[in-house]
Amino acid sequence: MTADEEYMTVCIELAKKAAKIGECPVGAVVVNKDGDVIGRGYNMRETLQSPTAHAEILAIEQAAKALGSWRLTDCTLYVTLEPCPMCAGAVINSRLKRLVYGAFDEKGGACASLMEIFDYPFNHRPMVRSRVLTDDCAKLLTDFFKGLRSSDDA
Repeated sequence: MTADEEYMTVCIELAKKAAKIGECPVGAVVVNKDGDVIGRGYNMRETLQSPTAHAEILAIEQAAKALGSWRLTDCTLYVTLEPCPMCAGAVINSRLKRLVYGAFDEKGGACASLMEIFDYPFNHRPMVRSRVLTDDCAKLLTDFFKGLRSSDDA
């Protein structure tokens, strides 16, 4: 298993925590240059009633606090789902070096699916890797939404 796959596995476990509390199963971690996880998050929008409580935002905020700086220049963000425009903006604004994600988001993805935000001439562009444990990440979402639909039918 590669390092990217190992960190994505941590994200998958966080996403499962989100699903258990009725949140969309997305998990994220920020890893520093030494390979330490310095930020963790999973979706908490329903729990916190906050439109910005996405896994990526929560992980980035925790990492910034851990480093004592909003600049995460030597860090990598791992996330189970392609970031939305808001979260992709946070990647840019926090100066993350790398972004690694699993599943594509055909309805809200801003890195490849609906748009390629990092192709625009912003002041920062991270290196991006997609398709890390894609099937595992996508299955979390498929199973979650299947469960929601079946409970709506009951």
